[in-house]
Amino acid sequence: MYIPRTIEKSVLQSLNSNPVVAIIGPRQCGKSTLVKKMFQERANIVYLDLERPSDLSKLEDAEWYLSMQKGRLICIDEVQRRPDLFPLIRFLVDEWSVNGAFLVLGSASRDLLKQTSESLAGRINYKKLTPFLWEEVEDKCTIYKYFAQGAFPRSILAEEEKASFEWRQDFISTFLERDLLQWKGFTPATMRRLWQMLAHVNGQTVDYSTLAKSLNVSSVTVKNYIDLLESTFMVEVVAPYISNMGKRLVKAAKVYISDSGITAALLGLQSFDALSAHPSFGAIWEQIVLSNLRGMFPESEFYFYRTANGAEIDFVMKLYNYVFAIECKSGLSPTLSKGNYNAIEDISPTHTFVVLPIEKGWPMKQSIDAVSLNELRGKINLLCGI
Repeated sequence: MYIPRTIEKSVLQSLNSNPVVAIIGPRQCGKSTLVKKMFQERANIVYLDLERPSDLSKLEDAEWYLSMQKGRLICIDEVQRRPDLFPLIRFLVDEWSVNGAFLVLGSASRDLLKQTSESLAGRINYKKLTPFLWEEVEDKCTIYKYFAQGAFPRSILAEEEKASFEWRQDFISTFLERDLLQWKGFTPATMRRLWQMLAHVNGQTVDYSTLAKSLNVSSVTVKNYIDLLESTFMVEVVAPYISNMGKRLVKAAKVYISDSGITAALLGLQSFDALSAHPSFGAIWEQIVLSNLRGMFPESEFYFYRTANGAEIDFVMKLYNYVFAIECKSGLSPTLSKGNYNAIEDISPTHTFVVLPIEKGWPMKQSIDAVSLNELRGKINLLCGI
């Protein structure tokens, strides 16, 4: 069963106006399935999976092979495994001078790919595919299943809870024991311990020194490990919102495990009931909201706001010239604290949204609405005139 992705139209538009388009996102989020479905009826396409030995062998003489594909859409999956291809791709697209020549897929971030693709500057456009957004699967499952099993296709679409949990455990092991080997200077055992620690302090400001002492490594090592987890889409790092108001701000970044189902697996929690009783439950809802907003509005920037005096808001979202305050409440009867109101006053946002796991929201106060996850896109679009 294929579930349409909201990114499809954007990818097609980008191919019409750029020689190279890169779809980046975590492993197993559906990049390959998306491309194969989008272009299943297109004849002039060649698809190479760099994890397949037979496809790798075709690139033993990469210049000759790729030159012979002129006029086709050339799709290269897991492109980060062959960074030496980027200069060749640049040479070919400059020679051919056409848009839509290459579609590359990678499970490394734009910043990580940039280290090896500087030669494609001005020729490549990046599109990020996340695991399923709630709006893509809301008619296929309950919000409780989305909470507990996360948004990776094979996890959320598994019919049995146990099968989903086992898939996520295998995903974690595969990342640690195989995918990690692409990057130098990292050990699976230390990374697993750090990942589990981050699951227990999910959504909190990160203290490199404390984590380093627990792992018996240096603070620099911890930072490098977290950078790798972020670059491979396993965690999301949210920087503090810095303003010029003279407030004493919390300046350490917050770190979230990037998928609620992976968080549950790292914590050893198989069911929604077990997850909802865990201290990390509220932070997991924050992560779900953050991931969905980033997927819906890829051009936006996200921060959190917290002062030494207790003013606090979960996320500050900057989109074009608009600023939105986003507070996430996992309960069904939300109340804003004095610290929330103080933060709203400090930030002076265009609008404030309190996001709840509900079906339909309501106005709370002037310029403050309680909303469901699937109402967010429409309300933000309306305010921005999109």
